[in-house]
Amino acid sequence: MTTTHEADEDARNRDIKIYVNGDILHRNEAKVSVYDSGFMLGDGIWEGMRLYKGIWAFFDEHMDRFFNSCKAISLDVGMDKAGIAEALRLTAEANGMTDDVHCRMMLTRGIKDKPFQHPGLSTSGPTLVIIMEHSKPVDRLQSTGIRLASVPQVRGLPTSQDPKLNSHSKLNCIIACLQAEAAGADEGLMLDPHGFVNTTNACNFFIVRQRAVWTSTGDYCMNGVTRQKVIDLCRANDIPVFEKNFSLYEAYGADEAFLTGTFGAQTPVAKIDGKAIGSGDRPVTARLQALYKDLIHRHVAERS
Repeated sequence: MTTTHEADEDARNRDIKIYVNGDILHRNEAKVSVYDSGFMLGDGIWEGMRLYKGIWAFFDEHMDRFFNSCKAISLDVGMDKAGIAEALRLTAEANGMTDDVHCRMMLTRGIKDKPFQHPGLSTSGPTLVIIMEHSKPVDRLQSTGIRLASVPQVRGLPTSQDPKLNSHSKLNCIIACLQAEAAGADEGLMLDPHGFVNTTNACNFFIVRQRAVWTSTGDYCMNGVTRQKVIDLCRANDIPVFEKNFSLYEAYGADEAFLTGTFGAQTPVAKIDGKAIGSGDRPVTARLQALYKDLIHRHVAERS
C-alpha cells in the first residue's frame, strides 16, 4: 500500500502521549467513550498540522479553518486560539517533540446522553483529542510518484455535505479510496458533481500544462492551507496559475501533476488511470517544492 501519508516506521511512536480533554495519557490509556458523538456519528471537526523546529506551520491559517468549520456546524470549541496553542504546547512538551512531527487535532460534540442523532443529546461539552507522531514523508515518493485512479465517488454539493468541512464524517473519501485500491491505484481522483476534476480522497490536486499550473475552482474541495500556499507562491514568482474547471482529458495530457497536503507538502503524480503523466521530468513541481521549503524556512525563522 502506498499513500501520500506514508512515513517510515518510528519506534518512538509506540510510547507517545495523547491529549484528551486536558489530560495527557500514554497512547494505550487514551480513550473516549463509546457514547462520544464523534465515534457514534462522525460529529466533529479535525485539523492536521506539522511542527517544524518548534513552530506549528501556518498555525493562524489552520485555526481560521478549524474555528470556521466549528462555527458552521454550531460546535462550541470551548477555548480560543490561545487555548488551542497551549494544548498543543503541552502535548509536544510531554512528548519531547520539536521537529518532523505531524499532529491530528480532533474536536467532537462530546458524549451523548443516549445513542441517537440529535446534537442536543450531547450535554457534557466537547471532546478534544490531540495526537502527535514523529512522522516524516518517505523520500521514494518524490521519484516514484503516486498512482491515481478516477473513481465514481464524487465530491458533493455544499448543500449535501460541504467538502470545505474537515469533518469526522469521511465515508465518501474512504469509499473513493477503496474504489481506487480496487482499480490498482494508490488514491482516488474524485470529480465534482459536474464531472470536472476536483481532488483526491486525501489531498488537493494540481496539473501543469505548458508550464502553467492548474487546479480546480475550489468550489467542491477542502480549502487546503498548502493548496493556497502553492497558489500564492505561483502568483509571487511569475508562475501562471489558474483555478478553473478541467476534465480528465486535460489531466491525462498534463506535463506534470502533483498533490498538496499538510503532511506531504507536494507529492508528484506518476499515473492517472494507468496513463503516465508527462515524460517523468517535473521542473515546475520541483521549483514549487523548493519555493515551499524556503517559505517554511522563512516562516519558522520569523516566529522562532
